[in-house]
Amino acid sequence: MDIGIPKESLAREHRVALAPSGVKTLVERGHRVYVETGAGGEAGHGDGDYQSAGATVVYARDEVFHRSGLLLGVQAPAPADYLLLQPGQTVLAFWMLPALHAESLRVLMDRQITAIGLEAIEDDDGRAPALTSMSEIAGALAVIVGAGLLLNEFGGKGILLTGAPGVPPAQLVILGAGVLGQAAARAAAGLGAEVLLLDVSTEKLREAVDRLPGRMPTMVASPHNIERALSFADLVIAAPAVHGDRAPVVITRAMLKRMKPRSVIMDFAIDMGGCLETSRPTYFPNPTYEVDGILHFCVPNLPAIVARSATLALTNTVGPWVMELAEKGTDAALAGDRALRRGAYLHGGRCVKESLSQLFGLPFQPFSVPER
Repeated sequence: MDIGIPKESLAREHRVALAPSGVKTLVERGHRVYVETGAGGEAGHGDGDYQSAGATVVYARDEVFHRSGLLLGVQAPAPADYLLLQPGQTVLAFWMLPALHAESLRVLMDRQITAIGLEAIEDDDGRAPALTSMSEIAGALAVIVGAGLLLNEFGGKGILLTGAPGVPPAQLVILGAGVLGQAAARAAAGLGAEVLLLDVSTEKLREAVDRLPGRMPTMVASPHNIERALSFADLVIAAPAVHGDRAPVVITRAMLKRMKPRSVIMDFAIDMGGCLETSRPTYFPNPTYEVDGILHFCVPNLPAIVARSATLALTNTVGPWVMELAEKGTDAALAGDRALRRGAYLHGGRCVKESLSQLFGLPFQPFSVPER
């Protein structure tokens, strides 16, 4: 199969869809890989690395799109690239289609592509491997970045996350006991921060308590309890989400009034629409803004700031699916792999994900598995 890896076009996206090691595996199996020049540079992988792995480096962006039956991306193609997409082409990336504008979705359907969202690929036990790999990195980064945002120089109230002898640590509230929330809780607890973990599911909280060190306090994430937690939080890491669906809004603007001035709130559901009423996407080097005295951080692609580590993690996770699609073809791969099939939003331009059809009022045409 012909596989394309374009250079990411989203601002401050430094990752690349596949490291040279992943490309080498594909080439050794007889597949052709076309990499846009400079695609891996910011992740520490130069054009020469991809050429050594057997890829063909191309210098025209449209050539990557036109030559490829399977297109790989970290972020989904930008609207400016939609007309480069070919009918029948499969695009594997973090699509986040529930957060897309309806007009953009209609254009994608008209292009008759198959869109598989890495964030929506989910196994029978409800695990989303690609999302997990990035969420683990984002959770650790959330604590590092959040600790910085508490400093005076970055607009915070001047609190040391870890505290000091005779000085109490910051009060950290984490909304969502999923992979990102647990990774953040583990990192923060290791630094000595005071952590409160909330989730709507007592089962998730029970699981988190079993996995995390010490006896971390937890609360059910009811509106009342969220307001209580906000009232004493210095730093809030908000990460509630449903795989492949738009994020629920769990913090309203009215709730912000319960927070202490110059507290920090970080929305890690922003790539799926955001979980704060006051959220809007932000990017480095200006990742924050203020609403009602509260500092907001809403960067949708935080793992991109550790591009080399994140690219390797993504390659380890995505590689087997890429090989499956390349070896079997899209239809056979989707038919034989339920996890991969759950990640499909569009198939040949048809909406094959029921939650997406309900959100946008589209005809739902489920992917049919051929009888054997």
